[in-house]
Amino acid sequence: MTPNTCIDVTTWLATLVPGTVSRSSRTVSTAGGKGVNVCRTLRTLGRTHRLVGLAPREDARLEQLLAAEGCAFVPVHHDGQGRLAMIFLEDAGRVTVVNGRGPEPEQWDTSALLPTVRAELAGAPAVACSGSLPPGLAPDTYGRVVEAAHAAGVEAYVDAAPAVLEATLPFGPDLVSPNVGEAEALLHGRTDENVEESGEDLLDRCLEASRELHARGARRAVVTAGSHGAALTTAEGTWWLGAARVPVANPIGAGDSFLAGTSDALLAGAPDVVAVRTGMAVAAAAVQHETGGMLDPALVAPALAALPDPVAR
Repeated sequence: MTPNTCIDVTTWLATLVPGTVSRSSRTVSTAGGKGVNVCRTLRTLGRTHRLVGLAPREDARLEQLLAAEGCAFVPVHHDGQGRLAMIFLEDAGRVTVVNGRGPEPEQWDTSALLPTVRAELAGAPAVACSGSLPPGLAPDTYGRVVEAAHAAGVEAYVDAAPAVLEATLPFGPDLVSPNVGEAEALLHGRTDENVEESGEDLLDRCLEASRELHARGARRAVVTAGSHGAALTTAEGTWWLGAARVPVANPIGAGDSFLAGTSDALLAGAPDVVAVRTGMAVAAAAVQHETGGMLDPALVAPALAALPDPVAR
């Protein structure tokens, strides 16, 4: 489930300098939204999927892009313009993302979304809720999906913006996976968000946030820190899981690929630590591809072998 589906416009350029005219070397448009990347990864891993999300009624480009890449899309239509996300990749590796706003509540039937998701839960092994919510949806929308999933006897995994994640935690999601910036925005009111975190205290910050998210209701609380690793807390304890070092072509969508890889491993019966390590290996394979959510599955096993051993903390 990704209500705020969009079209990603990815531009490569030498340097992005605000206030000046820049010239790109290449621009590519793809279907976007965090759940789209999750579905791409699941498809590559061989797992059947369906995606519920918003789509403009009068502009078929998003649905055409999803159909072309084999995504089973269940649209909830709106009468607004299609949402865009602008992604700028500089030659030195810096990434800038400008996320567009979703449709306004008067442009669609907001009451249609949850019934659509509940209908799609029939026969599904699990549900993943990914990304921001468009204007007009209650912050606990993903919580209601968790509630519906548990009523159907399946697990629910959530990767959401801080305010939405905070409203979801009381419903007991089976997995949450914010990055450390998002987790600290929820827990401490942090206002900035970086693509790649740094700092000598990064490991401790991730561990602290993971424990707190678990205490607030998440059954499995993962807090990721990009190329550094991730912290995991469950009822069995807390672990630090170091990341594999790989060449990075595009870090956008790494968290989505992580969620997909972890979810796929959990559904296959893997223990929690093994599942999270698998998700990290899948994410390491994904960042080596220039398109978010895309990966060469042959790169997963080498990335998994390169991961440091987990450390109980």
